[in-house]
Amino acid sequence: MDTQLPPPAVLYQLATGHYVSHAIYAAAKLGIADLLGTGPQRCDDLAKATGTHAPALRRVLRLLASAGVFAETEDGRFELTPVGSCLQSGPGSFRPVALLFTSPGVRAAWGDLLHSVRTGEPALSHVFGVGSFEYFAQHPEEAAVFDEAMGAFTAMVAIAVAAAYDFSRFGTIIDVGGGEGALLAGILRANPALRGVVFDMPRVAEGANETIAAAGLGDRCEFVGGDFFEAVPGGGDAYILKHVIHDWDDARAVRILRNCRRAMKAEGKLLIVEGVYPERIDQSVASRGAAANDVNMLVCTGGRQRAEAEFRALFDAAGFELTRIVPTQAMSSVIEGVRA
Repeated sequence: MDTQLPPPAVLYQLATGHYVSHAIYAAAKLGIADLLGTGPQRCDDLAKATGTHAPALRRVLRLLASAGVFAETEDGRFELTPVGSCLQSGPGSFRPVALLFTSPGVRAAWGDLLHSVRTGEPALSHVFGVGSFEYFAQHPEEAAVFDEAMGAFTAMVAIAVAAAYDFSRFGTIIDVGGGEGALLAGILRANPALRGVVFDMPRVAEGANETIAAAGLGDRCEFVGGDFFEAVPGGGDAYILKHVIHDWDDARAVRILRNCRRAMKAEGKLLIVEGVYPERIDQSVASRGAAANDVNMLVCTGGRQRAEAEFRALFDAAGFELTRIVPTQAMSSVIEGVRA
């Protein structure tokens, strides 16, 4: 955002930011970045490959070029930028992330933000009549995008967490709500003596087992299906929850953490991997990320981002003592606790 512009122009840019979001969704769905992977392309050729209207596609691609997603060459072709390259499919792709956060479902929920502001309830539930996880259960294609997006985020976070926190003291780690296992796979690769369990809903079992096998960790890691509101696997030296607790209000978050407390060894560690909400919001990247994630949780799940004091209160309510907060390079921290 160009803050050198007059205030009305800055406000206009902010108010029309959704134009670019919609364009990113269209480009991601059409696979434009994959088509540009071999080099600059004429819009007519891109339109033919995607079954779209060439003049309209050119207008959308020029909008994305103005935002730095693609670039327009002197001869009128389009090419990838480093940002646009993230939309290419394949290992490490952020295409699923773009598809998730610009999807019609998320946009519809954000379109009813006033409902959340007026009631404190998730707009997504108001729009669709079910909570976010029930919504994904009813829309398996969107659930698959969600799983891929979380995997893309988690692979990046796993490297940062494994570098920032010493896991070598543990024998077994339980990844509660671990999805398809990207976080635990990263931690286990960095700690050859460590064993692990990925615990999540049974519907992600196939993806988790594929992740475990692809990482060559079949002899040290397993998937267990279940419901963390009911119970979690026992006997772990550490219980790690990445971007799980922020999905829930305090009452349900405490219920999950109490189940972890009951399951862990007496000297076990609780490790929550999440962003810590700054005490004061400014225009920094960290503040923008925290505030945006917080409101997205309000809109989509009814959860929230939490400041250090709120984490301490949450830990206390669940029978833990917060011992330290270890920052990482991934804009998330490892929030450590022990049984009180």
